Amino acid sequence: MARRSAGTPAIVALEAAGIDYEVRAYEHDPAASSFGLEAAEALGVESARVFKTLLVDLDGGGLAVGIVPVDRQLDLKAMAAAVGAKKATMAEPKAAERITGYVVGGISPIGQKRALPTVLDDSAAGFETVLVSGGRRGLDLELAPEDLLAVTSGTLAEIAR
Repeated sequence: MARRSAGTPAIVALEAAGIDYEVRAYEHDPAASSFGLEAAEALGVESARVFKTLLVDLDGGGLAVGIVPVDRQLDLKAMAAAVGAKKATMAEPKAAERITGYVVGGISPIGQKRALPTVLDDSAAGFETVLVSGGRRGLDLELAPEDLLAVTSGTLAEIAR
């Protein structure tokens, strides 16, 4: 895949790690009700291959990152179990922005301000490449699931429903 720098922390992290990826940009519609489904449609990619990045608060304190297909929901019980917690709740959007350094709708699992426990839904393993946010609305990155796991120090688990 081609490399083209757009300067987001996610792209900088991929370049630093030597990971092969492709930048996939599209014109973001501010009226879109679902950022992920908008990306899938705009890029002509099946929604099961486009993944959204969600932050959760864990019962023992701390945050974690769940990455699930845009056409599915995060199973909070499964997410908690995947990171060894008893309970997980969705993080407040403002907290997610502050912790990651990205805006909601453009939160990338890659290049966040702080490394957080990260879990990628196991459905990603069924694809040669998946798409995740590149760090801003209207910018996705296409890469192999194993490379996404490597750059995020993530694990694979069934966390979507």
